[in-house]
Amino acid sequence: MMIKLERVKLQTRKSEEAVNITPAVEEIVRKSGVRNGLVNVMTQHTSSGLLVTEGIPCLEEDILTHFARLFPEDENYHHRRYLDYDGRLGFNADAHLKSVIGGISCSFPIEDGKVVRGSRQTIYFMEYDGPLERTYMVQIIGE
Repeated sequence: MMIKLERVKLQTRKSEEAVNITPAVEEIVRKSGVRNGLVNVMTQHTSSGLLVTEGIPCLEEDILTHFARLFPEDENYHHRRYLDYDGRLGFNADAHLKSVIGGISCSFPIEDGKVVRGSRQTIYFMEYDGPLERTYMVQIIGE
């Protein structure tokens, strides 16, 4: 049994965006040499996320638009205050809530060295608080 972990840096370009990371995840799995197992992808940030959905631009926009309706940036959140432990003003509660609802990880089986996913399933890194340099992890477990 092999366990491999790769950290991937990603520079987001907008305050909110959906970045298709499917090809990068598939390439990491291919290079790992694992033939059968599991791949888990996880963001390291509490104001970003990972989503799996159909990979089309109109759906990317719908997701971001509806998250903005659910969690408006200018809402009177409890997080919008001075944070003693952080030494600064909390300003991004909406981004944290989007991450909570959308999720921070996804997993897929690996069979014959390839990620097994539905024909329309696309893995998106979701930026809710950018632009920032972000890190997501790809862990592969298998043989």
